[in-house]
Amino acid sequence: MPGKRIAVIGAGASGLGAIKSCLEEGLEPTCFERSNDIGGLWRYEETTESGRASVYKSATSNTSKEMTAYSDFPFPDHLPNYLHNSRIMEYLQMYAQHFDLMKHIRFLANVCSVKRRADFSCTGQWDVVVEAAGKQESHVFDGVMVCSGLYTHPSLPLRDFPGIKKFKGQYIHSWEYKSPEKFRDKKIIVVGTGNSGVDLAIELSHVTSQVFLSTRHGAWIWNRVWDDGMPMDTVLFTRFNSIINKFYPTFLMNRWAENKLNARFNHEVYGLQSQHRFVSYHATFSDDLPNHIISGRVLVKPNVRELTETSAIFEDDTEEDIDVIIFATGYTFFLPFLEDDSKILDSQYSMFKFVFPPQLEKPTLAFIGILKPVGATIPTSELQSRWAVRVFKGVNKLPSVSGRLADIRKKRAKLEKELLNNPLDTLRVRYVDYMDEIASEIGVKPNLLSLFLWDPKLAMEIFFGPCTPYQYRLQGPGKWAGAREAIMTQRGRIVKPLRTRIVTCNQRPLSVLFWLRSVCAAAFVFFVITLVIVKG
Repeated sequence: MPGKRIAVIGAGASGLGAIKSCLEEGLEPTCFERSNDIGGLWRYEETTESGRASVYKSATSNTSKEMTAYSDFPFPDHLPNYLHNSRIMEYLQMYAQHFDLMKHIRFLANVCSVKRRADFSCTGQWDVVVEAAGKQESHVFDGVMVCSGLYTHPSLPLRDFPGIKKFKGQYIHSWEYKSPEKFRDKKIIVVGTGNSGVDLAIELSHVTSQVFLSTRHGAWIWNRVWDDGMPMDTVLFTRFNSIINKFYPTFLMNRWAENKLNARFNHEVYGLQSQHRFVSYHATFSDDLPNHIISGRVLVKPNVRELTETSAIFEDDTEEDIDVIIFATGYTFFLPFLEDDSKILDSQYSMFKFVFPPQLEKPTLAFIGILKPVGATIPTSELQSRWAVRVFKGVNKLPSVSGRLADIRKKRAKLEKELLNNPLDTLRVRYVDYMDEIASEIGVKPNLLSLFLWDPKLAMEIFFGPCTPYQYRLQGPGKWAGAREAIMTQRGRIVKPLRTRIVTCNQRPLSVLFWLRSVCAAAFVFFVITLVIVKG
C-alpha cells in the first residue's frame, strides 16, 4: 500500500531534512523548489531574486559544525568548526546524495497556493497549485510541510527615517548586499546591530572611507571563540547548563552573562550598551567588532533622527556626511501561497510547539524551521520533521484543540516576561529545552538514568558535553547505529581542524580545581539519579 503523499515546500536545509524524515516513515514526499538547486539561504548567488533568501559572499555560520549537523550525518572531521556558506552547501549536497534525496525534488517549481480541500474535515487533504515551465499544475496531498524559512521578505522601515525621500545617496537592505567592492571609499551607515549588520560593518570598513554602525537599542556581543578557544555553543549548550538555568533566577543569569561579555570589552565604553537585559534581547555574534571599534574603522552611533540630501543627523545631534545606507533591519514573515485564514496562521504566529496550527481539524500542515532557536536551525528543524511525519502517519497524536491553545498561551506568557514585545521574538526557543521537548513527543530523548547505569562513559559525555544532535538517534524511532560513536568522537572532530601545527610540550599536572570539579560533577550526577528514582 503506497504511503501518504506529502508536499515539502523548499529544498533548503529544513526541506532536505523533511524529505528524509518522510522517507524514514514510509511516506511519499514531493519537494517543490522554486530555484534550480538545493541549499536555500546557504546557496550564494551573485544576484538576488524576490521571495528567495539571500546570503552575502563572506557569510559564515554562527553555530559550530558539531551542533549544526543533521543527527545521523556528522560533518567531516577536517572541516573548520565555523563554516563558510560554501562549505555548508557542500555538506548539504553530500547529505542529499548520501540519502538519495534529489530524485524527490522538483526544481524550478513555484508553489502558488496551498488550500484545504472541500472535504478537509474528513480527509485532511490539501490542494496545491504549482507553476512549472510556465504552466500551472494542481495536485492533491495528504500533508504539507512548509520549509521556506524566515528570511525571504526583507523589512525596510523607511517611514521611520524622515528625509529618506530627499536623500541623494544610495540605500539598500542587507538582503541585497553581496560584497564590499562597489562601496570602496564611500561613507556608509549600517542600520542595525544584528548578526548581518555587524558582519557587513566589519567587512565594509576595510574598503570604505568610514563606516558608522547605527543602533537604536544597543546589543550584547557574543564571541564564537569561547573559553579555552572552544566553539561557544559546544561549551554553553549542555544538559548540565540547561538544568542549572532552570534553577537560576533570571536576574542572576543576566548578571552572569553581562559580566562575562563586559569582561571582554566594556559595552558602555564602546557605545554598545543595550537598553535591555541580556535575556530580554537577541545577542549578536562577532569576534571582530571590538577590534574595529577600537581602531576607529567602525564608529558606533545612536539611531538616525533625520536624513538630509547628503548627511544623517543622529539622535545625539551629531551630523555625518553619508553616501550609502544599508538597512540590516530584519525580515517580515510572509507566506504568500498559504490560504489566508487565522485557523492556519494568525498575526501572532500561533503554532503548537512551533510546528502545528492549533485550530485545524486535521493536523496535516506543519511549519518546519519557522522559529528562532538560540542555537542551530538544522537539527532543530530536522527533529520537528521527524515529529511531524509521525503525526501525519497517525503514530503520534496531538492533544485536543483546547490543549494545544493552552500550551501556546502558557509559553507565550513565559516569553512575555522575558522578551520584548516583538511578534517574531515569540518564535525564539532555548536550544536544549526545545530539542528535548520535541524529542519527548517522538520518544527519542536520551534516557540518562538508564545510560548512567549501563553506559556511564556515554552518559557523562551526554550530560556534561555539548548537546549534539546525535543524542537524539540513540534510541526510539529512527535509531542510528553510529550515534554512540559520533558522540564519543565529537571532541576529536572539534579539535582536529585546529591542529594544523602539532605542538609537543610537557603535559601539565592536573590541578586541584580539576579534581574539585570532578568531585562536584560526580556528586551532582548522584543527586540527579537519586531525584529521578524518587520521582519515579
